[in-house]
Amino acid sequence: MAQQIQLKFNDPAPDVTLLGADGKPIQLSSLWQDKVLVLAFTRHFGCPQCKEMMDQLFDAHQALAERGMRLAIVSHASAESAKQFCDLRAPSAVCLADPDRSAYHAYGLYQGTFWQTLFSPNIWASNRKLARAKGYKPEMPPAGQDAYQMSGTFIIGTDGRIRLPYYYEDIADHPPVDLLLHGIMGSSWDMPYNTKPVV
Repeated sequence: MAQQIQLKFNDPAPDVTLLGADGKPIQLSSLWQDKVLVLAFTRHFGCPQCKEMMDQLFDAHQALAERGMRLAIVSHASAESAKQFCDLRAPSAVCLADPDRSAYHAYGLYQGTFWQTLFSPNIWASNRKLARAKGYKPEMPPAGQDAYQMSGTFIIGTDGRIRLPYYYEDIADHPPVDLLLHGIMGSSWDMPYNTKPVV
C-alpha cells in the first residue's frame, strides 16, 4: 500500500478536477481564487454523522458567506447523486462529486480503521444522540460508496495554501463551526503565512 500522507498548515492545496452538480468538470483552484474555500469531504449518504455535519455547515452558510468564505461539499458519489444529497442537506453549497476518490486521496483521506468508523465510544454516543434528536440512524452506504471512507475539512486561502487541515479522529469528530468562522485566536484565514504586518 502506498504511504498515506496528510497535508499540513501552509502546504499547497492539491488542485484536482472534480465534477460539478451538472456533471461538468470543475478545477478546485477556480473556487479559491476569489474567496477562502471551506472544502468539506463527506463519508457516505447513510452516515448520520455526515448528515449532522451537513446540517451544521448549512446553518452556518450565511455567516460563512458574510466572512467572504465559499463552502464546497465533496462526496464520492456520482454527480447526480451528489446533487440530490446537497440539494437536501446544503443547497447553498457548491456540490462536487469525486466518484474515483482521487481528490480524497490527494487530500490524505483514506479508509479508516474499525475503531475510527465503528467501535469508538464517541461514535456510539453520537449515534444515540442523533437518533433521539433528529431520527438519524446508521444506514448502509448506497452502491459505490464506502462505509470506511474517512471525512475531512480543509480551509484554503486565496493563495491556494492550506490554512486548516482537519482530519477526523473518528467519524463523529467534526470541526467546530466557530473554528471555521473565526480561526485560531482571531486569525484571518486569508492572511498569507509569510506576510509581514504593515506598521
